[in-house]
Amino acid sequence: MAGGQPAKPMSDPLIRLVQVHMPYGKYQGRCIADLPGAYLTWFAREGFPPGELGRLLALMHEIDHNGLRHLLAPLRKPGD
Repeated sequence: MAGGQPAKPMSDPLIRLVQVHMPYGKYQGRCIADLPGAYLTWFAREGFPPGELGRLLALMHEIDHNGLRHLLAPLRKPGD
C-alpha cells in the first residue's frame, strides 16, 4: 500500500472493459469488450490513444489476440 491507499484489485481493468464504451469513431457507443478484433489490431498497429482508453484498448487487444474473451463473460451484468 503505497501512499496509504488500499491496493486496487487486479480485476478492476477487466471490469472497466465491460463498463466503458468507445467514445468516438466507427464503433462509438460500443462496449470496449465488444469491439472487433480487427479494430483492436488496427489500434495496435497505428498506436493506442493516451490515457485510460488506450490502456483498455491495449488490454482488450491482448485478451482478443490470445483467445480469452470468454473470461469477460462473468463480469457482465445480466442483459449486457
